[in-house]
Amino acid sequence: MTVITTAHPLAPSWRQAPRDPNALHAGVWPAHMARNHHDMEISGVGISELVESYGTPLYVMDQAELVARATKMKSVVESACDAHGTTGSVYYATKSFLSGHVISWLAQAGLGFDVATGGELAIALAGGAPASSLEFQGNNKSLEEIRQAISAGVGAIVMDAPIEADRINDIAQELGVVQAVMVRVNTGVHADTHDYLATAREDQKFGLSPSEAFDLAQRARELPNLEFVGLHSHIGSQIFAVEGFVESATRLVDLYARLLETGEVPTMNLGGGFGIAYTEADDPMDIADLIPQIVDHVAHETSSRGLPMPHLAFEPGRIISGPAGITVYRVGVVKPVAATLPDSSVATRLYVSVDGGMSDNARPALYGAHYSARIVSRVSDAPPALVRVVGKHCESGDIVVDADFLPGDVAPGDILAVAATGAYCYSLASNYNAVGRPSVVAVHQGTHELMVEGETVANLIARDRGLGSTKRGAH
Repeated sequence: MTVITTAHPLAPSWRQAPRDPNALHAGVWPAHMARNHHDMEISGVGISELVESYGTPLYVMDQAELVARATKMKSVVESACDAHGTTGSVYYATKSFLSGHVISWLAQAGLGFDVATGGELAIALAGGAPASSLEFQGNNKSLEEIRQAISAGVGAIVMDAPIEADRINDIAQELGVVQAVMVRVNTGVHADTHDYLATAREDQKFGLSPSEAFDLAQRARELPNLEFVGLHSHIGSQIFAVEGFVESATRLVDLYARLLETGEVPTMNLGGGFGIAYTEADDPMDIADLIPQIVDHVAHETSSRGLPMPHLAFEPGRIISGPAGITVYRVGVVKPVAATLPDSSVATRLYVSVDGGMSDNARPALYGAHYSARIVSRVSDAPPALVRVVGKHCESGDIVVDADFLPGDVAPGDILAVAATGAYCYSLASNYNAVGRPSVVAVHQGTHELMVEGETVANLIARDRGLGSTKRGAH
């Protein structure tokens, strides 16, 4: 294999040409993914077999990887809390990836679930999640969604605005129950992430300032059909450093101390947002190091003030589902595109068009997110070439992988896989350009199973009441 020592002028500085563009970077690709002679396998299943069975594009979820990551998170949280004489729990953030299979797997693993809409609530319940294991969130819960949540018996409703206290109390009173509630606190911490992923800055839609949260908690304590059970905070997503979590915890403990003067505060939910590696340049902290630092800090802050240590909860999503998933595409068109550089020289990159795009992965367009790709249908001896993997949609921003290196002989018909797509790809998918959303398949110990059936053009037409035989035959 040719060794490339000169950086490509169109490549970002962090994206280096690999010695072997067939190799999978550990930490980016699923642990159970490997090459055999002429194919790639994930959890013992050949990707060629998956493509033959389900077509492309295709979301693939490694069940063992997802469950292992969830189990590790739960173990780390419980151990870190136990070291300080308290308990801990983990709520999976269903917005990252939600299906009946995942609910079943993670409920069996002992996780709770964070849901934010009536739809997520319904799927979690239908998937077998105990209602008591659910936290219902959202900045604009409808009255009907609140009614559904209370009727189901959810463990807690997280209030995001003062108006919700009376709404929840009235419905709980009508149903003859006392509903546990929490208050979402905007701690004002500026997490180091994309602006759209930062959820604790002052000028955004989530939560309340500490002073407003204090007032809402006190109001909840006054209402007869509410039980105030704790504070909730979330500073953002795809965060690598511990400092933001620690600072947010400090501010949350400040509020916790004030509220303890007038009543109990059983739980402190510190949210999620833990980052993962999408490329070889990403270096997230191991959760086994990150979580204990956060818990240790809460223990220090509470003990130094003579306060009891609360029950601690965390809400990871991406770190559980993201690395467990890949997306598989078929290459349709490859073309070199020349670009003139500032010094008037010309450089070329290959544009590799695949049969999906922003309809199945909106994150590059939304956040400028970077991903990694590999040819999985064959091994090539061609030297690496800088590529941009793009979709089939009518947008110049329809980019799947902005910059990576693939074998220079990448060609129509090749099957590509993109790593770390288990989170926020299926859940953000759309029907842009009348493209059906792909199927989702689970792989496990040499077997595969359809998780979510993909959509066809016929499905899209069937939903359009202006189409079909009845409409065409109307007079």
